[in-house]
Amino acid sequence: MEIEIRNIDDLPRAAREFLAAAGEHRHFAFHAPMGAGKTTFISALCAEAGSEDEASSPTFSIVNEYAVPDGKPIYHFDFYRIETAEELMDMGLDDYWDSGALCLMEWPENALDFLPEDTVDVNIEVQPDGSRVLRCDL
Repeated sequence: MEIEIRNIDDLPRAAREFLAAAGEHRHFAFHAPMGAGKTTFISALCAEAGSEDEASSPTFSIVNEYAVPDGKPIYHFDFYRIETAEELMDMGLDDYWDSGALCLMEWPENALDFLPEDTVDVNIEVQPDGSRVLRCDL
């Protein structure tokens, strides 16, 4: 799948398209350089899923939980500050992975050995004109 995001006003459409294509997939690892829009896109996904909570980067908390109308939360992870495997083990990641909730992960490179097998890798590329292209295999 490939989704072009022309500008910030295009985010709701891109998020709807992504969620529609996601189907039953629940684990998504977002790969992109700093400043490429990972948190911004995840915020749009949460809004389109019906969350009334404003999604923000969980850089310091490592995981944020957002309520959505269907009763299942959305978990938003930011593994940027993770330095050891022990930090990940102490989080109880399996409880999150097994919850059936949507799990959206930033900086998954720092937790690769702990991600579920069914994780979908999502790449965000910044284009020369400032637009973004989101690519993943769904």
